[in-house]
Amino acid sequence: MDVLPKDSNRHVKVKQKSAVLNMLKRLDKIRFRGHKRDEFLDLAESPNASDTECGDEIPVKIPRTSLRENEELRDPAGPGTINMASGVQDFNRTESDRLNEIKGHLEIALLEKHFLQEELRKLREETNVETLKQELEKERQRRLELEQKISDVLKARTEELPTTQQPAKPPTQVNGTDKRSHTVCSRVQKWFYDKFGEYIEDFRFQPEENTVETEEPLSARRLTENMRRLKRGAKPVTNFVKNLSALSDWYSVYTSAIAFIIYMNAVWHGWAIPMFLFLAILRLSLNYLIARGWRIQWSIVPEVSEPIEPPKEDLTVSEKFQLVLDVAQKAQNLFGKMADILEKIKNLFMWVQPEITQKLYIVLWAAFIASCLLPYRIIGLAMGLYAGIKFFLIDFIFKRCPRLRAKYDTPYIIWTNLPTDPQLKERSNATVSRRLQTAASRSYVGSNAPTGVNKDEDSSRFHTTKRGNFHEIFNLSENERPLTACENGWRCCLINRDRKMPTDYIRNGVLYVTENYLCFESSKSGSSKRNKVIKLTDITDIQKYKVLSVLPGSGMGIAVSTPSTQKPLVFGAMVHRDEAFETISSQHAKITSASSNSES
Repeated sequence: MDVLPKDSNRHVKVKQKSAVLNMLKRLDKIRFRGHKRDEFLDLAESPNASDTECGDEIPVKIPRTSLRENEELRDPAGPGTINMASGVQDFNRTESDRLNEIKGHLEIALLEKHFLQEELRKLREETNVETLKQELEKERQRRLELEQKISDVLKARTEELPTTQQPAKPPTQVNGTDKRSHTVCSRVQKWFYDKFGEYIEDFRFQPEENTVETEEPLSARRLTENMRRLKRGAKPVTNFVKNLSALSDWYSVYTSAIAFIIYMNAVWHGWAIPMFLFLAILRLSLNYLIARGWRIQWSIVPEVSEPIEPPKEDLTVSEKFQLVLDVAQKAQNLFGKMADILEKIKNLFMWVQPEITQKLYIVLWAAFIASCLLPYRIIGLAMGLYAGIKFFLIDFIFKRCPRLRAKYDTPYIIWTNLPTDPQLKERSNATVSRRLQTAASRSYVGSNAPTGVNKDEDSSRFHTTKRGNFHEIFNLSENERPLTACENGWRCCLINRDRKMPTDYIRNGVLYVTENYLCFESSKSGSSKRNKVIKLTDITDIQKYKVLSVLPGSGMGIAVSTPSTQKPLVFGAMVHRDEAFETISSQHAKITSASSNSES
C-alpha cells in the first residue's frame, strides 16, 4: 500500500515534465528560425514558425519508441519505471531553471512580435502613400478633363456668338454668300483662339513656391575658393575705377588730353549720351574679340599679373585659424567702410550736422528753380561742362595741393565732416564726461581745495576707476595717476605661475601704467589684496609673450620679470598688446635712465 503513492507521484512528475517538453518545443518553433535546439531532434524538420503558430492546433511530432517503451510509459508502476527514471535524468535541471528559460523565450517571442508589428505598420504607411499618389493622379486626370470641357464650351460659345448677334432675316434673303461669311468668321475666331489662347493661359495667377536654400557647412577650401571668386569678379570694376582715376590724375598726358577734348566737344554739341553709348558698344566689341582669342590691351594703367597660389588640400589647425582670421579682418574692414558710407548719407539727410545739411538744402532749391525756368538743354550743357572741368582739372589741382582742397573743395569738406554713429556716440560721451568733471572740480575747489594747487594736481586727485579713487585702490600717493595712453586701462588676465591654486593662478582685470608703477586691478569684488602693484624700477625684463603656441601670430601677452617672482608674471589676452608693450617699455626705460642718472 505504501508503494502506490510513490509510484503515483512519480507518474505525475513524468507527466509534468512531458508537458514542459511540449511547451519548450512550441516555444522553439516560435523563436528559433536558424539555429535549432539540440535537445529536440524533431525541430530540425519543422518549418520556420512565426508568432501566429503558437496555438494549440500545432502538431507536435512524437519521437518513435518501441513497444516496450510505450508500455513502460503507459504503466508507470510496471517494470519500465527504471528506464523512465534514467530518461528523465537527462533533464535533471530544476523547475526554476526551466521556468527562467521559458520566460526568456517568451520575452524573445514578444520582442519579435513587436518588431514584426513595426514592420507591418511601416508597410501600411507605404501602402497609404501609394494610395494617396493614386488619388492625386486621379484628381489630376479629373482636372485635365474639366479644363478640356471648359475649353470646348468656350469654343462652342465663340462659334455661337456670331449667329446670335446677326439680326433675324427672312429665309428668302439667306443665300450662299451669307453661309460662307458665317463659316469664315467662325474659322477666324477659332484660329485666333488657337493662336493666342496659350498666351492668355500664361497670365493665370499661381501661388509662389517657398524654397529654402540649404546652407553649406564651413570649409577652409570653400572659403578660399569664394574669396578668389570674389576677387576675380570685382577685377573689372576695380580696373575701371583705376582707369578713371588715371585719367583724372593725368597718368598719361596724351590720353587725358585727348579724352578731355573729345568729352568737352561732345558736351558742347549735345552728343554726350551718344558718346557714352558708343564707348559701351566699343567695349563690348573688344571683349568679343578678346573672348575669340585676340590679344588686346585697352587700359591706361598697365595691368600687373598677380601670382596665383595653388590651393592647399591639407591645412593644419594654425593655418585654418589664420585663414579665418584673415577673412574676418577683411570682412570687418569692408563692412566698416560700407557702414561709414551709409551712416554718413543717413546723417546728411537727418540734419545731424545742420550747417552741412543746410548747404545741400540750398543747392536742391536752386536746382529745382533752375529746372522750372531754364530749358533742359542749357541745364544739361552746364552740368556736363562742370563735370568735365571738375574731373579733369579741378580734381587734379586739389590732389596735388591738399591745402587748397581742405579750404575750397566743398564736396570733399562736406563728406569728411559728416560724422558716423560711433563718432556721434564718442562726442556725446565726451561732452557728458566734461560736464561731470567741471561740476566735480568746481564743487571740490569751492569746498576743500587748498590755495596754490594747480589744475594737474587737482585732476589727478579726481581720477577714478570703477571701484573708487585710483590712489585709494592701490594705496599710492595722490600724485600717481594713469598715463594718458592708458586712462581707461587695458583689459587682460594676470597669470601668476608661482601660484598653484586655480583661483590665484589666473585673475581677470585691468592693467594701468603710472609714472612709477605698474598696477593691476582685479575684476572680482573683495579686498585690495587681489590687486597687484609692481614698481617699474623693480622690473628686470619685459618681453612679448605668446600664451598658446598653437595659435598663429606673436601672441597677445606681456611677460614681466621681477626679483620677487620665480617665474615671470604674464598679462595675457590683451587686445591692444603692442600699444601696451610700447607704453610700458618706454616708461620703464625712462624711469631706469632717470634713476641711473640720479645715482651717478
